[in-house]
Amino acid sequence: MQGTRPTREEAYRLLTEYNKSESLIKHALTVEAVMRHFAELFQEDPEKWGIIGLIHDLDYERYPDEHCTKTREILTERGWPKDYIHAVVSHGWKLCSDVEPVERMEKVLYTIDELTGLIAATALMRPSKSIMDTEVKSVKKKWKQKGFAAGVNREVIAEGAELLGMELDEIIAETIKGMQKVAAEIGLLGNL
Repeated sequence: MQGTRPTREEAYRLLTEYNKSESLIKHALTVEAVMRHFAELFQEDPEKWGIIGLIHDLDYERYPDEHCTKTREILTERGWPKDYIHAVVSHGWKLCSDVEPVERMEKVLYTIDELTGLIAATALMRPSKSIMDTEVKSVKKKWKQKGFAAGVNREVIAEGAELLGMELDEIIAETIKGMQKVAAEIGLLGNL
């Protein structure tokens, strides 16, 4: 693959080679969809952004203690482009990586990775159990409840919003829209 861009099929094959957990695969599909949505919003390359979103947690199931480090090794061995690798590794900035997100694409990934978890948890609390009727105000209400989705790092989301120079409400709204595009695949179509 050296010098060429990975395809979505190659990325998905790689993801499922290293990850068997249904929840991790759904998370990858969620982040892929949201990355594609933001790429379209910013008139960037949705294919590239989506692929980076799809494989961002490539090593998490097998190597949770070496998260991001193992991904860099795996993608380098397979000849992935350096900018893809940098983008993926930067999503763990200050958590498990010292690679700072500098490109807009990297800042979006850094911000929405955690946010998708909070939004998914909020959607599942709704009577409909659906992302399709999940609203920004519901997510903001759950954001304030520190015990709700306690594993979600709200500081990372807030810092990411600052890096992007966007209002949190707008990021939440656009993330919901991205997730709605794959509601069935990620198990959040619910019973509307």
